[in-house]
Amino acid sequence: MGFVPLADCAPIVMAHELGLFSKYGLRVALHRELGWATIRDKILHGELDAAHALAAMPVAATLGLGSIPVDCITALVLNLNGNAITLSNALHASGVHDAIRLREEIIAQRHRKTFTFGIVSQFSSHHFLLRSWLLTGGINPDRDVRIVVVPPPQMVSNLKAGHLDGFCVGEPWNSVAVQSGVGWCAAVSAELNPGHPEKVLMVRRDFAMKRPSEHLGMLAALMEACEFCEAAVNRDHVASTLARAEYVNVPARILRRGFEGPFDFGHGKIRHVPRFSVFQGGDANEPDSAKAAWVFQLIRALGMIKNPAALSFALGRAVFRTDLFEEAVHLRRSIQVSHAKEISSIDQIIVA
Repeated sequence: MGFVPLADCAPIVMAHELGLFSKYGLRVALHRELGWATIRDKILHGELDAAHALAAMPVAATLGLGSIPVDCITALVLNLNGNAITLSNALHASGVHDAIRLREEIIAQRHRKTFTFGIVSQFSSHHFLLRSWLLTGGINPDRDVRIVVVPPPQMVSNLKAGHLDGFCVGEPWNSVAVQSGVGWCAAVSAELNPGHPEKVLMVRRDFAMKRPSEHLGMLAALMEACEFCEAAVNRDHVASTLARAEYVNVPARILRRGFEGPFDFGHGKIRHVPRFSVFQGGDANEPDSAKAAWVFQLIRALGMIKNPAALSFALGRAVFRTDLFEEAVHLRRSIQVSHAKEISSIDQIIVA
């Protein structure tokens, strides 16, 4: 199972560390990958069975957008929100404090500099959010700036080197930029587009069909892990686990900011951001039609598809599998009931 070092890989890491995969009879090896292109290619070519993935990746892979077409699905949303837009401290020093002032700086520098911004993938919420934010300041994302793809862990070093003027990425890399003194946070996705689906569990369709018990076991284990990650009482444990070198390799105190804050925007601006990243609660984990529709909206808005009619209701149902989500919910309940009966039987023996 692949993951990219981000705060929202937490459910996958904690399912492994808490023995939840083993609870459902699975042996899972985690593979840390640099970025989303590697995750996509390894899923498509069978080098990974499952992965932490951008919400739009299963649709893009199924339609062959940016890759060979391979039918992929998701039956679990791992989290909502969790991203932010960070700009360089050089821009802040020049008086840029919002998108409108950024437009003025772009105009002033038009014949001397092309402003460059990083995103993690063309098919990502980050791309959609960044373009939407730029537009609020009257900035044309296609004409006024350059947008490039950079793996999440490399965003801060590129900002520091001056190769980027800003980026949109998931935590903890915004907080790392602020802590390092090279950037400041201009906006967070929980406020730009509240409740947007962010990461999902992605598998090939043939994996889900040929190995259904393993797939359902993964889903059930990850549901428990999402619940664990959402509980405030567990946040220190989650952050300290992700901080380890084999996972995100960022200090726990920085990782914790991206869970529930208080979030440090830089330059003395610190405030609580409700639901900065949501791992569980309500229908957060269900891959329902509303989340499929949001992904379709993203793909259309980014102009990544020549035939928008391909983004049909039937495709949404084929990729966003609520039926398998419900099966995993039932599996989890049956395991919980079985475990409760087991504990009860042991207690009775002890009493006897």
